[in-house]
Amino acid sequence: MNADTLADLRAINARFIRNFITNDVAGHDAILHPGFICIEPTGARVSRADYLEAWATGFDPKRLPYFDYRDEKIDVFGDTALVRSTNKSVRRKDGAETTAMTIYTDTYVRQDGTWKCIQAQITPVAPANYPPDETIVKKYVKGRAQP
Repeated sequence: MNADTLADLRAINARFIRNFITNDVAGHDAILHPGFICIEPTGARVSRADYLEAWATGFDPKRLPYFDYRDEKIDVFGDTALVRSTNKSVRRKDGAETTAMTIYTDTYVRQDGTWKCIQAQITPVAPANYPPDETIVKKYVKGRAQP
C-alpha cells in the first residue's frame, strides 16, 4: 500500500468521526457509497437512509461527554480497504455514567479514484480486549477535539 493511499484513508476515517461528533449529515453523506449499509452491535442492518437520518442527532455532548478513537488499523486490497478502529465512550443516562468500547470495521471501495464507505460494522469489545490509551488517535471531550 502506498503512503498516499494510507494518508487518504486515515483522513477519511478522521472525517467520519468528526462528522459523527458534529452531526454533519451532508459531510457524511458525501463519503458513503450509494449501496451503504450499517450493521449495528445487535446485528440489526440499517439502511443508508435510516443511518443518515439517525446521524443528524446521533451525537449529544451532554449524553456522550467523552469519545475517542484508537488502535487504528488500515489494510488495502486493490480497490477495497478495511478501516478498523476502536471507540471508547463515556455515556450519561439517568445520572449514571458508563464506559464502553466498540470496534468498527468500515469497508471502503475505490471508484473513479474516490474512496466510498460501503459498509460499517460495529462490535462491542470486552474489557479484557480494550486497547490502551497509548493508541488513541483523537479524543473529544464534550464534543470538542482535544490536542
